[in-house]
Amino acid sequence: MLRNLCFCAVLITTSAFARAGDVPRCGGRESEHLPPTSNGVVFWNAVADNSIAVVGGKSPQQGSVESAIVQIAVYDAVNAICGYPFTAYAVKPDVQVPALPEAAVAAAAHDVLVALYPAQAAMLDQQYADYLGAIPGHHEGKLNGIAVGQQTAAGILALRANDGRNAGPGWTPPAPGPGIWQPTPPGFLPAATPWIRFATPWTMTSPSQFRVPSPPALDSATWVQDYNETKDYGGAVSSVRTPEQTDLGVFVGGPGVHPMLQWHGTWRGIAVDQELSVLGAARLFAMLSTVASDALIGCWDSKFEYAFWRPVTAIRAGGGNPYLAADPTWIGLVITHNHPEYPAAHGCFSGSVVEVLRAYFHTDHLHFTMSSPAPGLLQPVRSYDRFSQVLTDILDARVYSGMHYRNSTVVGAELGRKVARQAIEHFFRPCGDKRMRFTN
Repeated sequence: MLRNLCFCAVLITTSAFARAGDVPRCGGRESEHLPPTSNGVVFWNAVADNSIAVVGGKSPQQGSVESAIVQIAVYDAVNAICGYPFTAYAVKPDVQVPALPEAAVAAAAHDVLVALYPAQAAMLDQQYADYLGAIPGHHEGKLNGIAVGQQTAAGILALRANDGRNAGPGWTPPAPGPGIWQPTPPGFLPAATPWIRFATPWTMTSPSQFRVPSPPALDSATWVQDYNETKDYGGAVSSVRTPEQTDLGVFVGGPGVHPMLQWHGTWRGIAVDQELSVLGAARLFAMLSTVASDALIGCWDSKFEYAFWRPVTAIRAGGGNPYLAADPTWIGLVITHNHPEYPAAHGCFSGSVVEVLRAYFHTDHLHFTMSSPAPGLLQPVRSYDRFSQVLTDILDARVYSGMHYRNSTVVGAELGRKVARQAIEHFFRPCGDKRMRFTN
């Protein structure tokens, strides 16, 4: 596989983690070529979300792989047109100048999505035509940009043609017993997408590269503490959880919340607020989507390696420990997802995303918002001034919702952090820059 290729027609000497204003702008401000409300990368990321998760109905672990296919095709196209200020991921298209990066973004995203979802072709074709029609003038540049986008889409689709999506083996759970995952109420569904643990990673050497240690023993102090915390704070009925904690649990995991869509909407808001160029947004979204996908692939490797039980199973059974009290009717605030508990998938996903955002902007301090479609919330939109704040909220929410144990959220976030750090060290780097730096 050709990956992480450096073709430095233009040498950029800025830091690897330049702030948004230092990211090279390719072809000037987006308003010169695009509808004033949209950065092309932002627009087509929203289109992809609709195709993949809304119309396509894909879960976060499935959808993240497909989202990364879109964003890598977009990145390799824009990066090529801009003269390779950053290392290419896999495809080196032929570029005839002038070439509009906005047209390349549209072509790359459109072609990937039509290939993944041919039944949506009519809708996607219309969005594509409307978008290209809104780019004023520059007929030759538009055609050349389209050609670049088509090349990168074809190349990335070929690269991922046999990546294990939807093709892996099934899974037979171990015999029921203390500590072992079992289907959970109310649906008692089989484990979801076990094959994700065999999908080809984007930046990891293997799905098991960052496999986490075994979950806590059922006679350990960590287990006793985690069990009691989730039992007390995560139940549908809780005498200790505050209204704010309840609201947070539902904000992150309540009805209608798709973690991938929730985070992607946040990425788009940050890109717009920080006025990222087409190149800046393409690089950031490629980084975010690949590490998020790899974090979930690695998470699924660990989940199905250990097959640890969910709180709703453990608490009803007494936790496999004579010193713990059972509650045979306990149910979580939020319906439990149908896959093994350890480590927490949202921790894996969000830990990787936050690490990339902190590294890209070279700070933990940035104002942004996250919204939730869950009904009846006290705060449907939450404001943050640090990336670390939203990660803390997400990890807390998984306990307050009754889905996870504290240790599982922390371990998941650390897995995601490791995935992100390796990706940042080896991929999407400024050409000629040899040192990576991280915020504390």
